[in-house]
This record gives sequence, C-alpha cells and structure tokens, in this order.
Amino acid sequence: MQRIGLLGGSFNPAHIGHRRLSLAAMEALGLDEIWWLVSPGNPLKPGAGMAPFEARLASARLMARRSRILVSGFEAKAGTRYTVDTIEALLARYPRKQFIWLMGADTVAQFHQWKDWRRLARMVPIAVLSRPGYDDDARAARAMGWLRRFVHPAAMARSWTDWSAPAIIFLRLPPDRTSATRLRALNPDWHRRFSNIVRRASSTPKE
Repeated sequence: MQRIGLLGGSFNPAHIGHRRLSLAAMEALGLDEIWWLVSPGNPLKPGAGMAPFEARLASARLMARRSRILVSGFEAKAGTRYTVDTIEALLARYPRKQFIWLMGADTVAQFHQWKDWRRLARMVPIAVLSRPGYDDDARAARAMGWLRRFVHPAAMARSWTDWSAPAIIFLRLPPDRTSATRLRALNPDWHRRFSNIVRRASSTPKE
C-alpha cells in the first residue's frame, strides 16, 4: 500500500518553504508521495487577499515540479469544504492507500476550530511540521488537551502505518522562514502571471 502524506492549504502562493518542508517530511515519514490539496476556500481565512483558485493551483504545480509531490484540486472537484469531509472522501475513493495528515505547527492553535476535528483525528494519523516560532505554541494548543495522550515519539516517525488513529507526531524539520504572507506583501499581484498562464492554456485549441 502506498504511503501518502496529505498537505492541505490555500497555497496563496505556493513557495519554496512548502516544498522544503514537504520533502523533509517525506524523508522523515518514509512516504511514497505527498499530495498538496489546494483549497478552493479556507473557512477560517478571510476572502480578502485570496488569489483565484486556478492561479494558486498553477503556482503549486510550478513549485512541485520534478518531485514526488502531486498537486490536486480534489476538494474543488469533490465539492468538499472542510478537511474532515475531504479525508472521508479520499479514504472512500482510495481504500488501498495509507494517508497521514500533515499540518504546520502554526495551524495547530486553530485545530480545535476545525469542523469535527476529533473525528478527523480518528480517521488518520497526524504529523505536525515544525515552523520557527510556533512549535511551543503548537504543543500548548487547546486541541492538544485531548490529543496529548496520542502523541508518538519523533524517533518512531516511519512506523506511523502501524498506529491506530488518533495518533500524532511532532516532526523536527530543518527550519524555513519563508512566508506566504510576506511574499504577498512584497508582490500583492503575484497571481496575475499565473492567471495569464491559465488563461492562455484554456484558450489554446485542442488537437
């Protein structure tokens, strides 16, 4: 059975930090692939400043080139909005793949606000990817009051397929301070070139 890491997010835009953390997690967990699930719209993020879905998808595909990272618009196609529903749909569609949910340490503080987050944690193991300045807060997050009893040691990372969910592991990965927020501040119109690429591709006659 293939061992697949799932990394969901806005990818607004996708950047080198996403790639570096994904490749490091792939090595640490012994994954065959990582799937980047580009969200049509994060319910916990404001719509202002969110680039069009097609541009974010294109930026992720460019950043993932020549790697075992697959970029997916699964949520848009399946019509799922919440992670728990997305994972449920993936488990039903791919029963012979083993999935682990990847999340940055900076998002753990909000995990208790996710829809049916305990049910989500019972579906698949979770790996928390270290982010500079967020690791201590992640371990002290509200959701960890419940999840703490299910923490596995980092040294056992490659054994995650033997665990029964709920199961969570904190990975110590090489630090990367790349930030999508900072990239947008430097270039608020970053998505225009990707939107133009998508537009040209859609207007190219098919043979």
